[in-house]
Amino acid sequence: MEHCCETEHEFDGASAAYKRVLWVVIVLNGAMFLVETGAGVLAKSMALRADAPDFLGDSVTYAISLMVIGAALRWRARAAMFKGVSLGVMGLWVFGATLYHTLVGGQPEPVTMGLIGALALVVNVTSAALLFRFRDGDANVRSVWLCSRNDAIGNVAVLVAAGLVQLTATPWPDLIVAAGMAALFLKGSFAIVRHARTDLARATA
Repeated sequence: MEHCCETEHEFDGASAAYKRVLWVVIVLNGAMFLVETGAGVLAKSMALRADAPDFLGDSVTYAISLMVIGAALRWRARAAMFKGVSLGVMGLWVFGATLYHTLVGGQPEPVTMGLIGALALVVNVTSAALLFRFRDGDANVRSVWLCSRNDAIGNVAVLVAAGLVQLTATPWPDLIVAAGMAALFLKGSFAIVRHARTDLARATA
């Protein structure tokens, strides 16, 4: 699936179709940030609150991706590097917040968790489906696909956590899923940063 050696043919996002898809994905993610933030507070769900900043981060980083389309490889690689580092910071924040809520948090409300998790899944699967044909490209393009794919995986985990919270009447499934999502963010961060470093090396060679 990766075509790292075919550097001359890497898609850089410079197409009208890709730009239209990015605009749709930016709007969807921005709206879901607002919805999930409110629902996470109301449901006392760490998994939802862990997922909400990711929607905001995606909206911002996708906008950056849109801005650097057509720019020199150096700038596109730097944009991808920023996204990778931001995703890593978010993963560390979620780990810390999950640890805090493990010690002092209460029982999340599983019905709201499930409903909002299902809505978030629809948004992220739609985004990932729209971006699927653009999944192979430079670090900037690739990072957009990875973020959307990881988000869809995280939403499935939130739904599973909601069911387990309902069955077990404990907050542990919610906290475990939040920690797992943090790990997924960090893994995605490493992949994006590695690809961005490769592109930066090419740009300065």
